[in-house]
Amino acid sequence: MGLERNGLTADALTLKFLIYGRTGWIGGLLGRLCDEQGIPYVYGAGRLENRAMLVEDIASASPTHVFNAAGVTGRPNVDWCESHRVETIRANVIGTLTLADVCRERGLVLVNYATGCIFEYDDAHKLGSEIGFKEEDTPNFVGSFYSKTKAMVEELLKNYENVCTLRVRMPISSDLSNPRNFITKISRYEKVVNIPNSMTVLDGLLPISIEMAKRNLTGIWNFTNPGVVSHNEILEMYRKYIDPNFSWKNFTLEEQVKVIVAPKKQQST
Repeated sequence: MGLERNGLTADALTLKFLIYGRTGWIGGLLGRLCDEQGIPYVYGAGRLENRAMLVEDIASASPTHVFNAAGVTGRPNVDWCESHRVETIRANVIGTLTLADVCRERGLVLVNYATGCIFEYDDAHKLGSEIGFKEEDTPNFVGSFYSKTKAMVEELLKNYENVCTLRVRMPISSDLSNPRNFITKISRYEKVVNIPNSMTVLDGLLPISIEMAKRNLTGIWNFTNPGVVSHNEILEMYRKYIDPNFSWKNFTLEEQVKVIVAPKKQQST
């Protein structure tokens, strides 16, 4: 079955959201936004790879839209995924596909918070060229198993006309106490690689994702703010506005590879 309402607003409907990822950063923020906007919502209890539990969640909640902010990123970082490949596949590929399929069977739009960490600068998108990657571009970064699974599931989700894929990249928010905040994360690094990247400011873009759901928008979207920002630019602002005594060191990509398992993504979208 297909969805015939893509692009139409949901004003005539009584909204109710089913959100997966309650314990995660984005999932928690979505709940707060729903509270602020007076949108009824519930968090899904089922594991994404368990089809029967997802069916039960949807039957119980009777949602108008489903949001997926769940998945495996690894703790303390994506290096975890290198040694836990089956678990990563189960959550990021099997789980996401199962949720998309269950939603499609029930005529529901699934807003899927994906990742932009599937691209890297190349000859066609050189560093400093200001040529970014577009939604229709094929992912070219395979340096980490995490990114491989996200690129794999994105390609498969193209076959689901009910899915809205939002490529989130290096998410930032005004809450500097959250360890997942990119600003907080790199402020704790001893050394950083200074390369411009696309980034997602959640304070501004998460509300937009709710509006996109109301309009039943689907397809792939580069869910980042315009332009690029380098690590040094962020840390300079951190020093200016937060801690005037803050300092950091840079190192090269080659030096970085020596101390991590999975290479980091360096690109703009």
